[in-house]
Amino acid sequence: MTTIKLGTRGSKLALIQTKMVEDAIKAANPSVTVEQVIILTSGDWKPQDGEKSLSSAAGGKGQFIKEIELALQDGRIDCGVHSLKDVPTDLPHGMDLSHVLEREDPRDALITRGAATSLADLPHSARLGTSSKRRQFMALHTRPDLSAQILRGNVDTRLAKLADGMVDATFLAVAGLKRMGLEAHISHIMSVEEMLPAAGQGVIGLEIRADDAKTRAVLAPLDHTPTHLAVLAERAMLRVLGASCHTPVGAYAMWTDGGILRLRGAIGMEDGSACYTTDLSDTVATRDQAEALGHRAGRDLMSKAPNDVLRILGICAAA
Repeated sequence: MTTIKLGTRGSKLALIQTKMVEDAIKAANPSVTVEQVIILTSGDWKPQDGEKSLSSAAGGKGQFIKEIELALQDGRIDCGVHSLKDVPTDLPHGMDLSHVLEREDPRDALITRGAATSLADLPHSARLGTSSKRRQFMALHTRPDLSAQILRGNVDTRLAKLADGMVDATFLAVAGLKRMGLEAHISHIMSVEEMLPAAGQGVIGLEIRADDAKTRAVLAPLDHTPTHLAVLAERAMLRVLGASCHTPVGAYAMWTDGGILRLRGAIGMEDGSACYTTDLSDTVATRDQAEALGHRAGRDLMSKAPNDVLRILGICAAA
């Protein structure tokens, strides 16, 4: 009997996603035993943290997976289960983001306290709660009058803060709300044109030790090739930009007819005062081709944004 230990955060959404992985493993490999190992990460919000962004010096969104990666490295687990949008583009030595599940809806959901059913319907100077620089820049680019405030916590925590009146509106990923059965909270689903998703949004990613052939083989049936190629392109674009969770950037790749992958990207100022976009398509059948498309998109964005904007965003114009 083969046993696979899955490392996961302890939030309700993380556990739901890990159960999805467990069920998929068992469906493909009935003889495999699966164990879940809950790991507290430094990125998990605690009341004493207050409403402040994750520290970039401490790893930004990488804090959501750091302790899981440490458990991987020392052999306590065999696979880390992640929301892919939280995974930095550069992994620790010896780690491999080996497999991804089929993508759920990648879009963002607007959730409001009042009757507003779109960003345009929000009252003047409404308080918009989000810790995402991407969501903030895109929302303020459309509605510069909104008052953006940091809002931290898991899905349930942020919904509770919204209900308590801490803010007037917030954004959450549609995928997470669907997986938790919370679609009824959605006031409006933002189209990709209204708000470009984060790279990897809606995707569950599986990280293993690069030399772990046993786990790689067990997980192989779970990998969804079209999703994997799409997110490789998205993450390659971010890598060219040197983007982190503190970079206001969106990236979304979707398949069109004939094996054509269309990759859209956007960067901009946190206050919404500037927005630069790219929209490229190419035939993609291999990982190298997917990453090449992402590299082109990243370079295209850098060519469009002025050097002073790139400096503010921490993007090297010579990269």
